[in-house]
Amino acid sequence: MAEAEAAPAPDAAPVPNPAPERPSLRGAVRHGFEKLSREKLLRSYSWNIFRYIGDYLHLLGVFALLMTLAKNRSCTGISRSTQILYFLVFVTRYLDLMEETQAFYLVFFKITYIVTSIIVLAIFYKLEATYERQKDTCSLAVILIPCCVSAVLLAKTSQITDIFWTFSQFCEGFAMVPQYVFCYRDRMAKDLGVTFYVLSMGAYRCFYAANWIYKKVQMPRYSDIQSWLGGLIEILFFADYLLSFTGLSLLRSMVLKVDEKINEFKDKVEMKVLGSSSSVARESQATGTELRQRRKADEAEEDIDI
Repeated sequence: MAEAEAAPAPDAAPVPNPAPERPSLRGAVRHGFEKLSREKLLRSYSWNIFRYIGDYLHLLGVFALLMTLAKNRSCTGISRSTQILYFLVFVTRYLDLMEETQAFYLVFFKITYIVTSIIVLAIFYKLEATYERQKDTCSLAVILIPCCVSAVLLAKTSQITDIFWTFSQFCEGFAMVPQYVFCYRDRMAKDLGVTFYVLSMGAYRCFYAANWIYKKVQMPRYSDIQSWLGGLIEILFFADYLLSFTGLSLLRSMVLKVDEKINEFKDKVEMKVLGSSSSVARESQATGTELRQRRKADEAEEDIDI
C-alpha cells in the first residue's frame, strides 16, 4: 500500500520581539546624583582666594578709572576703544541675569560692571573735547570681526546666549589692547591714576588664571577652553606692557607697526570711498587742541602781567 502523505506541520507561533531595554531607575538616579555632585564640587572650588582677589582687583581698577576721570575732568590718557570693548564684554556675558537666580555677590558685580561701563562712555561723550583721538588709533573692527567668527565656531552650543558668552571671553582677551597702544604712543604721560587702572586690570586677569589652574588641579575633568584662550591672550599683552617699563618690550614695536599699517590701509579705503580719512580729522583735532592750549597759556600770561 502506498505511503500516506505526511500532514503539513502547523505554522510555528511567531516569536515576539524582545521589549526594548529601559534604563533602570536606579541608574538614572545615580547619573543624576553624579552630575549634581560634579556641579556642586565645581562651584565649591570656584570660590577660592584667587577668584576673590581677581574680582576685587577688577572692581578696584574700575573705580580707579572713574576717580581718575573725575579728578582730571578730562579723558586724557584713556582709550575710548577699550571702554567700548569692555561695555560689549559685560552686556554679552551677563545675559544670564534675566534667566537665573544667582547669589547676591554675582548680581552685585555684574550690575556694577555694566552700569560703570555706561557711566564711563557717558563721561567720554560729555568730555569729548578732551578725548585724545590721535593716540587712540587701534581699529575696533580688527578686534571685533575675529572675535565674532571665533564665537560662532567655538561656542559649545548654537544657543545665542552661549555664542554671546564665548564672544565676551575672546573680546576681553583683546579689550586692553587699545589702551596699551594708547600708552605706547603716550610715552611722556605720567598719570598715576591711568597707570594704576591698567595695572589693576592686568593683575585681575592673572589672578583669574591662577583660579583656573587651582580648579584644574582640584578637578582634572574641569575644562573651560574659551576662557583660558581669552585669558592667555590678555596676560601675554599685559606681560609685554610690564616689560615696556624696562625697555625690553617684545610686542610694543610690532603692535605699533601693525596698528600703523592697518590705519594706512583704512585711510586709503576711506579716501577712495568717502574722499576723506579719519587720520586727517585726528590731526586737525590735535592741532586745534594745541592751539586752544596755547591760547589759554597766553591769556594766563596776560593776566599775570596785568
